Amino acid sequence: MKVFSTALDGVLIIEPSVFPDNRGFFMETYNRDRYKAEGIETDFVQDNFSYSVQGTLRGLHYQFPHSQAKLVQVLDGAIFDVAVDIRRGSSTFGQWTGAQLSGENKRQFLIPEGFAHGFAVLSKTAMFTYKCSDFYSPECEKGVIWNDPDIGIEWPVTQPILSDRDKKLLFLKNIDQEYLPIVEGPK
Repeated sequence: MKVFSTALDGVLIIEPSVFPDNRGFFMETYNRDRYKAEGIETDFVQDNFSYSVQGTLRGLHYQFPHSQAKLVQVLDGAIFDVAVDIRRGSSTFGQWTGAQLSGENKRQFLIPEGFAHGFAVLSKTAMFTYKCSDFYSPECEKGVIWNDPDIGIEWPVTQPILSDRDKKLLFLKNIDQEYLPIVEGPK
């Protein structure tokens, strides 16, 4: 397993070890002890699965309170995955980083608590799975509009397929500060 840092502290790209042979391949998608040895000590409590068609953009979502760290991976297809730092007091507040995840590259993206998350589907379809560090809480659902100009995400889609909910999300600057997480630990 290889772990790579990104421009945002705590957001990581993980390349699990893959063992191919004439039958296909085997890979371990999560092992608490191996991840802990790499400094990833998040306690995951829920797994989710998403299937989307090309051009779909989901996000930018977060929960507050009950923030969730996420460990995301594509099983089939390809997506452009994004994390945005929305922690009040963070030196990287409003900044984003992204990674292309696919069934082919088998990469994972670790998004810590306090970050908004979204992805755009690049392939005809994509099957996407992710672990969460807290349970889904409908009353804590929050989000930032996908095309917030102050964040400036360079999405690979210009006219995405959005849910009705995602179309109504606010710019980060218009979200009441009491609904944003506060940076914990080093800024």
